[in-house]
Amino acid sequence: MKQSEGTHHHQVRPDEPELHGITRPPDAPRIAWRKQMRRRVLDEAWAAAAENGWDRVRVADLAKRAEVSRPSIYAEFGDRAGIGQALVRREADRFLSGLSGVLRRHRTSTGLALQAGVGYALAEADRNPFIKAVLRAARGGTDALLPFLTSRPEPVLTGAWDLVSAWLGDILPQIPEDRRAEAADLVVRLSISHMMLPSTDPDTAPPRVARAACAALGISPPTTPRVSVNAEQAPSL
Repeated sequence: MKQSEGTHHHQVRPDEPELHGITRPPDAPRIAWRKQMRRRVLDEAWAAAAENGWDRVRVADLAKRAEVSRPSIYAEFGDRAGIGQALVRREADRFLSGLSGVLRRHRTSTGLALQAGVGYALAEADRNPFIKAVLRAARGGTDALLPFLTSRPEPVLTGAWDLVSAWLGDILPQIPEDRRAEAADLVVRLSISHMMLPSTDPDTAPPRVARAACAALGISPPTTPRVSVNAEQAPSL
């Protein structure tokens, strides 16, 4: 049916999360199947990458594991790189949701919140099988998913920077914007650096990063004892 002029319909991606409090009509059978297929392929890609690394993931294997045809996978994702990008985007959404929750819980102290946020990021790198597999392979110079996690504009690097920068703007509006941006950049880049090259005592990293960010902001650093990086738990999804 032709869309009437002047009317805009939001097109929902098959993996787009539901909005709380909004009830949508049931999907048409084709859309419902597409969502289910997409979810199965990404679930199997996640498991396969966690088990053997992304370099060993093949579309033919994913088709067999997810019980869908290869043409259906190519039609949905474009190519293998498209699967990887979609997978990283989904993991990034989950990661950023958890990070946002950590910052909200500690918002009464900027320094402690940043320290807890870094701790959450490092803990995810240690306990999430998919992230662990990507980082382990990247340290050996083999994994093709790492650029999606770090150097490419989307989704993790920019998403984390946007989140931290917006959070700082909300709680510290009196601090100049350029200093907030510098602090956000420090937090994100140093966190990724510690994820890639963990220190011998990982519990020292969150307070060190938080102190650097607080110095950039011109505020007092956190003064409470350091907390284990495993203290911040990811939300259930």
